[in-house]
Amino acid sequence: ELRAQYEALAARNLQAAEDWYRARCARLHERAARSQEAVRASRREAGECRRQLQARLVEMESLRGAHQSLERQLQELEERHNAEAAGLQDTIGQLEDDLRNTKNEMARHLREYQDLLNVKMALDIEIAAYRKLLEGEENLFNMGSGGLPSLNSLPSPTYSFQPRSFSSST
Repeated sequence: ELRAQYEALAARNLQAAEDWYRARCARLHERAARSQEAVRASRREAGECRRQLQARLVEMESLRGAHQSLERQLQELEERHNAEAAGLQDTIGQLEDDLRNTKNEMARHLREYQDLLNVKMALDIEIAAYRKLLEGEENLFNMGSGGLPSLNSLPSPTYSFQPRSFSSST
């Protein structure tokens, strides 16, 4: 009887241990299945992150190349601009020299014109003086030749001077 009780108790304990074991195994299998699903999800996420990382690296390399290309273009443009600026500075210097030379030449021409104008004025004064002398002599000649009617019949010469105006073409 005791033996039967022990065996029944052992069978119940064995059954309880098996139930506990099965329940525990079921929970562990369930937990393992969830863990495997979590691992799969983590692997998928890691793979997606790797793909995104690769895409970002490729994009970064592409942008780096574009940046370097733009830097080269900018440097070329700066060099071209500096060369053009230097050329323009040279041109400005030449134009300033030409302007200075032209101003000096204009001043020289103006001095020459003033000298010529002074000579003209002096000649005009001298011509006016000679005209007065000639008119005075003509008057004396006309007064003194009252006895010569043939000379008086000639028209008396009059001298007129029309001064020319000089134009400067500088």
